[in-house]
Amino acid sequence: MVLFGLFVLLLAAVAWFITEAHLSGDNLDRYDGGKRTPINADSPPSAAHHEVVGEMASFVSADSLPSGGSRLSAIRNAMDTMGDAADLENLTRIETVAEGVPAEWIFAPNADTSQRLLYIHGGAFTAGSPRSHRPITTALARRLGIAVLAIDYRLMPEASRQDGIDDCRRAYRWIHTHGPGNYHRARRVFVAGDSAGGNLTLSLLSWIRDVGAPPVDAAVALSPATDATFSSPSLRSNLETDPMLGPPLKRVVEAPNALLLWFAWLSAKISPAHPSVSPVRGDLQGLAPTLIHVSEAEILRDDAYRYYYKALEAGSPVTLESWEHMVHVWHIFEPRLPEAHQALDHISRFLQPYLLSVPAAPEPAAMAAG
Repeated sequence: MVLFGLFVLLLAAVAWFITEAHLSGDNLDRYDGGKRTPINADSPPSAAHHEVVGEMASFVSADSLPSGGSRLSAIRNAMDTMGDAADLENLTRIETVAEGVPAEWIFAPNADTSQRLLYIHGGAFTAGSPRSHRPITTALARRLGIAVLAIDYRLMPEASRQDGIDDCRRAYRWIHTHGPGNYHRARRVFVAGDSAGGNLTLSLLSWIRDVGAPPVDAAVALSPATDATFSSPSLRSNLETDPMLGPPLKRVVEAPNALLLWFAWLSAKISPAHPSVSPVRGDLQGLAPTLIHVSEAEILRDDAYRYYYKALEAGSPVTLESWEHMVHVWHIFEPRLPEAHQALDHISRFLQPYLLSVPAAPEPAAMAAG
């Protein structure tokens, strides 16, 4: 019995050491407290936003979705169906494969397809697709006049977390040398993503710098998840004000943090403190110009703020804009939400200085990519 007790104590000590030294990462509290004035600080939320909040409450209720394995399928189907509201009129959509990754091009008439944006969708790494996020990709294609490539990276649990990361990296290399029209090589490349896709976007920026991949000209992260260690204060303080993520994650984030860290490690097979899954915990020097959007009401608010302040401290050109009241990734409700329209206009203004205004010279037909 004594030996058994000693064994249990030893096991507990090892678990504690692994949690503290390998899973939790450095304390980032010093990046908390600073805030920005919300873009819509002087405006109440629109009537359409109140409608969206009501619909979110209905969707995430326990009675609205099946239980068990069919729940994830229902969520995936619901997200894809939401994307069907996107307006594809006068836009070209071309299905393609980006170095093994299924994807789709979307671009407007007379678009400069030598300038391209890689879009990485959100969905908690388990849902979402190019179809679900067409309200965003179509809006960006129209506003920017460039080719938007939305990728269908591999999702958990069928694939590993690393598989999704690798898909983004392969697609990024591919987009530099493949286009949808008459131009083969890219003259400008941008990266954008929301939520989980925002995480993958920010992780990709560090990887591009570290491996010397072709540089990205600018990036956009919408309501990004930047820290897989569950340490951001708003994960708990904003549970009641986030109608989309708050209800389904309430029980999760109220669990002991050590248990959450072990669950994250075992499910992703990557330490939650590793920069590939927690970009805020990496070196943020020398990164591309980046715009971050976040809602003051969502649980990922402090993920965005922590990344912003740490990147500023490291000298990287990062801009953060916040909105009051908005649901998580409210941009996806374009054109229904006036606030979504406004936020997408801000993205367009941010990227405009990095776009080339001189049309590219056509390349030989043999170099054109389909």
